[in-house]
This record gives sequence, structure tokens and C-alpha cells, in this order.
Amino acid sequence: MQPSLSRRWVRPTTMAAMETQPPSPRRTQAQDRGDAGERLVEGRLIGAGWQILGRNIHLGRAEIDVLAVDPGPPRQLVIVEVRWRAGRGFGLPEETVDWRKRRQLRRALGRLAEIGRLPDGRVLPQLPIRVDVVALEPPTTFGGEVRLRHHRSAVGG
Repeated sequence: MQPSLSRRWVRPTTMAAMETQPPSPRRTQAQDRGDAGERLVEGRLIGAGWQILGRNIHLGRAEIDVLAVDPGPPRQLVIVEVRWRAGRGFGLPEETVDWRKRRQLRRALGRLAEIGRLPDGRVLPQLPIRVDVVALEPPTTFGGEVRLRHHRSAVGG
């Protein structure tokens, strides 16, 4: 069963569209922007023909931002780590995937493969697995599109 997706929030491409959802009362603005970034990535992946299996999947201390099937060829199960940065003052978003985060992602991948099921009970597809990183940055011009870079197989085993 495909997770329910509200088309209203699936494909925002501008900062204004990402910020139209009302903020959650118990979350920080950074967390809300991170969620909006994950929805943006999810929408782009769906637009590219990917099947989304889940978002924000917790496996122990690790969290998988987006779990999807890349139609390929070859078809692959992909853990997508989404990184958002408001500016480059402390480096690029993808540079924040340090050794600790890579270790956490590898552990999540191992745990997911060990269980063989998604948290909702669906069987995990028996496909080769890879980890991608998608970096998001705000537009360079007012009203412009969010900058998105998709790094395939960014985290090795």
C-alpha cells in the first residue's frame, strides 16, 4: 500500500511553496524546513518515476529520511538522506554527512535488511541497496527555485 501523499505538498519548487504549510507548534523552524525539503525531494523522485516506500523511518537511533525504489535500470532500493542548509557559511549541505552519519546510515541499512519489513508491515523488496544524498539550498534569486543536487551511491559500505 502506497503511503498517502497530499498533492498539495508533494511538489513545491520555490521557497514560498515550501513555507506554505503552517508550522508545527512543537517543532523548530529548522525542523519544519527540513520536513519541507524532504517533501520536495519526495515529489521530485515521484516525478522521476520512483516509488516511495516511506519517509522518516526510525530504526533504533537512526532515521531514514526517504526510502524509495529507483526504477533503474537496474532497479534498486535506495535510502535517501536529505540535507538542507540555508547558506554556505559552514560548508555545503552534502559536506555535513560526516563519518558518524555515514555509520548511522549503514546501521539503519543493516537493520532494515535484517528485519526484511517496513515498520508498517510491508515486505521489503529484495533489491540491491544503495544510499544517496540529496543536498538542498535556497534559491540564489528571490522567487527562484530551490537548488537540488542528487548524489547517487554517496555512502559506501
